Amino acid sequence: MKIHHIAEQNSILHHFLTEIRDANFQNDRMRFRRNIERIGEILAYEISKSFQYKPVDVPTPLGVKHTAAFEDDVVLCSILRAGLPLHRGFLNYYDHAENGFISAYRHHYNHDDLFTIKVEYQAIPSLDNKTVLLIDPMLATGQSIVAVYEQIVSKFAIKDLHIAVVIAAPEGIELLNQNLPDSVHLWVASVDEGLNDKKYIVPGLGDAGDLAYGSKL
Repeated sequence: MKIHHIAEQNSILHHFLTEIRDANFQNDRMRFRRNIERIGEILAYEISKSFQYKPVDVPTPLGVKHTAAFEDDVVLCSILRAGLPLHRGFLNYYDHAENGFISAYRHHYNHDDLFTIKVEYQAIPSLDNKTVLLIDPMLATGQSIVAVYEQIVSKFAIKDLHIAVVIAAPEGIELLNQNLPDSVHLWVASVDEGLNDKKYIVPGLGDAGDLAYGSKL
């Protein structure tokens, strides 16, 4: 797996990451969602550098410009519900893309810290021969993304897979590295210290879905 850590270079990305982490800002859900969306736009731009383009001639009022046009057939596929604001950031840039949505969540079967991943609702187009961007803001254990990946490849012959996350733990990156092909690209805005005993990212930011949309039962 190829790993791209965007925050290794200073940019405006750090400002947005600072605000989504800061408890003083997190009560403002609109601001939280907008900052996640902005981070999605930054990730979308960085990923676009790895795509394929074709030469085109564009007529202007004063002549013809020899330039390049997007060639990849892209599908944006987000993991519900936390992935929705990040998805919107990607859609702002890839407005021509098809869209898919998959629910994956931790199922605490003994009502304790132990859990399995359940992948249930799916609303996705055909992914055959498509460039798939799998979008999820938090990469903690990595189990959700591996489970969704296994569902996708069991049904479709995708062309390329790019995984886009805002914050990742080293443990999650390692699980993906062990279970995904070398051809997969992982794009991470920021890599944190690790996981706590409940398998949440530290220092992280909390529950991204709750911060964006409110607490759930």
